[in-house]
Amino acid sequence: MLSEKLFGKPETDAERESIRLGRRKRLLYILIVTAAMLLLSAYSVTVSSSGITASEVYQVFINKIWPGDDPFDIEWRRQEIIWRVYYPRVLIAMCVGGTLAIGGAIVQTILKNPLATPYTLGISSSAAFGAGIAIILGLNIANDGIYGIMVNAFIFSLIPAGVILAVSFLKNVNATTLILIGICISYTFSAANTLMQYFGDADAVKQAMFWTVGDLDNVVIGQVKYVFADLLFAVIASMLLVNNINVMRMGDDTATSLGINVTRVRLESIILACLITAIDVSIVGAIGFVCLLAPQISRIFVGNDMKYLIPASMVTGSLILVLADYIAKTVIRPIMLPVGAITAVVGAPVLIYLLIRNRSRTIG
Repeated sequence: MLSEKLFGKPETDAERESIRLGRRKRLLYILIVTAAMLLLSAYSVTVSSSGITASEVYQVFINKIWPGDDPFDIEWRRQEIIWRVYYPRVLIAMCVGGTLAIGGAIVQTILKNPLATPYTLGISSSAAFGAGIAIILGLNIANDGIYGIMVNAFIFSLIPAGVILAVSFLKNVNATTLILIGICISYTFSAANTLMQYFGDADAVKQAMFWTVGDLDNVVIGQVKYVFADLLFAVIASMLLVNNINVMRMGDDTATSLGINVTRVRLESIILACLITAIDVSIVGAIGFVCLLAPQISRIFVGNDMKYLIPASMVTGSLILVLADYIAKTVIRPIMLPVGAITAVVGAPVLIYLLIRNRSRTIG
């Protein structure tokens, strides 16, 4: 084991017991947050402004999984609304929140900066610009409709990733430089998006704002498979990188001396984080602060070991976005607020507190 080469095996019973207790604490946090996320999701899916009851929501789920005839008699239109609107919204919130948090944890650790995320690298603003081109100017790379907008948003969200990767090959480029370049890219696309909105009609501009703020109102059941596949890919790919990333936390020189190609691992990590985030942004828009906040909260309870930080950040991110969606649906009924606005309003002060609380700590 690489960790045993670095730190040696625990020699005493006290050391072994300390390691076991640490593992139990980390696993307990992950289990508690997972349970809270599932319970909140089960309750949030019942929130309705159209007179649909909680029992009907659960009965529809049973009808869909029950073999043969439906055990519950529910009016067809209500059943379709529940299955195609209510369930996709919560399921996509769970998957997107987890994926964004994984991307944030990877970038923060690999660049050793608590403010480094795929969003600060310019992905969200470039995706919003790509969606705006399709909506306002009618220029689609793929077919028309929601999936054409998704393709536009996804392709444009890869532009910052390409720029960051190209710059990272230059000599004497550190993590701070990459983040600043990402911020410059973000401002550039945001300005271009604002200027483009002057050429669109009111309806098109309103629709384009969805991608800028980030929301779950326009999601459809067909998109669930995309965000779930994205989350599954994020989990598998990130767990394949955790050992190398853990060693790189100790410094590039140490990692190189142990045979790790630091440049390759850093590039693979950034590509992974940008790719999984780009897919989600192309579906729900630029929902911010989840990828910043979830890893920060998780580190308090599980530390910096990526083997625990990845799953902890995933379930924490899912819980944050499901909670934000619940608040968005209930705070001003029957109006549903943009989820991205809720994550920003709630997440900003919490993040400020966490950064002040941990100001003397570093990621590593």
